[in-house]
Amino acid sequence: MNLISDILYWISSGLLVPVIVLLIYLFVRSLFLIGGFFGQYLALRKTRKVLKERFDGLTAENADQLLEDLPKGTNGLSLDYIRRILTAKDNEALMNKIAAEFEIAADKDLNTSKVLTKMGPMLGLMGTLIPMGPALSGLASGDIASMAYNMQVAFATTVVGLFAAAVGFVTLQIKQRWYLADMTDIEFLVDTLSESRN
Repeated sequence: MNLISDILYWISSGLLVPVIVLLIYLFVRSLFLIGGFFGQYLALRKTRKVLKERFDGLTAENADQLLEDLPKGTNGLSLDYIRRILTAKDNEALMNKIAAEFEIAADKDLNTSKVLTKMGPMLGLMGTLIPMGPALSGLASGDIASMAYNMQVAFATTVVGLFAAAVGFVTLQIKQRWYLADMTDIEFLVDTLSESRN
């Protein structure tokens, strides 16, 4: 029984460094996600303003005007697909394919937020529990310095994991609403162009 317990202890102790490295990676990814999220928000505001103004009287005949009015130098995900749909306005099958590709691209963009939301707490919990064994051993042997160091690692990994998860959760909730609105706009655009052409 002691051998099995020792093996489990060695495995868990060996996982501490990979867990800490992964938590640092998730923390860095969450910072990049915040920056990209802000840029995406600015691009979305410009695009939505133009679409709201132009969608009311949109037909296949004036679709070229919408293409010209779309913001230049803005690389929002939906904007790229709207441009592609307007370029392919004479081919209904291709427009439907582009709309389906947008759904796939939107889901792919949400993956980072989903990973942060799920992996942050898992790795944070692992980073909390692994140092608790040595901390308790230090407490039992009277080595307060060792116990304090291990408790410090345990708390730090928890905070980093929860931070990454919070960033992932907030961006996931907001981006899902954005992409739902974008998908509605793209479906409206495809339907309008198809009806006008027919």
